[in-house]
Amino acid sequence: MKALATSVIATLVVYLTLNFPNASFAGFSSGTAQAPSAPVYSDYWGPERQFGDCWEDPNSTRLPECGAARVPEQLTVKLLFEFDEYIVPDTVVNRWVLATIDSYIDKVLRSPAQEYVTIVGHTDAKGSDAYNMALGMRRATAVRNYFIAQGYPASLLAPAESRGKRDLLPQYSPFSVEQRRVVITKVDR
Repeated sequence: MKALATSVIATLVVYLTLNFPNASFAGFSSGTAQAPSAPVYSDYWGPERQFGDCWEDPNSTRLPECGAARVPEQLTVKLLFEFDEYIVPDTVVNRWVLATIDSYIDKVLRSPAQEYVTIVGHTDAKGSDAYNMALGMRRATAVRNYFIAQGYPASLLAPAESRGKRDLLPQYSPFSVEQRRVVITKVDR
């Protein structure tokens, strides 16, 4: 009986394939099996959610409201400055980083997140320690003021700090533009 059923099915598949070459029947097309499409499941409970981890209740404090901007988990960026300069954006060497900062600020402003940020100014090795500490502070203050001018709450910004030439990056020349930086880091308070 099993052999007869197998023979009937094989005959039917050949008949359908020859008479309807562009059709697909029960997963068969041109004599080759194809897996039927199925929804993507992310866990046991059902199809993958398109809205992420959010909650419909805006009074909820545990999850962001649906549609709220997602703030990056981590943020560390370096703005590099021309020699002996500190004006933002005019003397920033890598101005494209400002777009990253602007995007971050926009996401924070559109979300319920309270993101605390530190801003630390650095210099290259040229000049006295006192002069470089002051220059690093001017750079950090200029970047802090940039954040505030873009609408970032001052209460979420640490006071500007300077390390001057005390924390030179060993992989670069002590006089490299990479040393003339302000490092912006999102931190937990």
